[in-house]
Amino acid sequence: MNANDLNILIIGVGGQGTLLASRFLGDVALRMGKDVKVSEVHGMSQRGGSVETCVRIGSSIASPIIDRGMADVILSFESVEALRALGYLKPGGLVITNTQEILPMPVISGAETYPERVAERLAGGNFNIIPLDALSAAERCGSAKCVNVVLLGVLSAAIPEIPAEVWRASLESVVPAKLLEINKRAFEAGRQMANGKGQMAN
Repeated sequence: MNANDLNILIIGVGGQGTLLASRFLGDVALRMGKDVKVSEVHGMSQRGGSVETCVRIGSSIASPIIDRGMADVILSFESVEALRALGYLKPGGLVITNTQEILPMPVISGAETYPERVAERLAGGNFNIIPLDALSAAERCGSAKCVNVVLLGVLSAAIPEIPAEVWRASLESVVPAKLLEINKRAFEAGRQMANGKGQMAN
């Protein structure tokens, strides 16, 4: 993966921290001396609906929007959201996804059904995938709300060209001081999981 030219699509459900994740990545890019554009959060974040943010990193970025087939990475906080976003991924791209399933309101109300065989369908594409139980890891670190930072830890390990110290400095910059220690643990847990030292999804 080329750290000098990256298109990262962050997707999840409202309330999962996509905004903090995009700010984190933007800060990392700036510390590396890169141009970065971050889109606004799109979706029904107030209703627990699908949300997405685009982060584009390079030498000169004109627009924050990632077109279909142009994402190097999909960073997904919920498994079916990863499935829905696959059309944006480049051939041979990387999907990092939490295996947690969050039922959207149409499913809860009975108007729709949750897709079947999500993990199987994700495993069959022309791309690399890292599925992991980020929720359990976040809970072990002290807060279920740290799923986003666990996944960012995984992403950091997938981009070794960016020093770990840069990621850690950005984490300290974007996370409130009272939540920093929990988020530090979550970030390191993600890095360990990426390196095969943590609990991956079955």
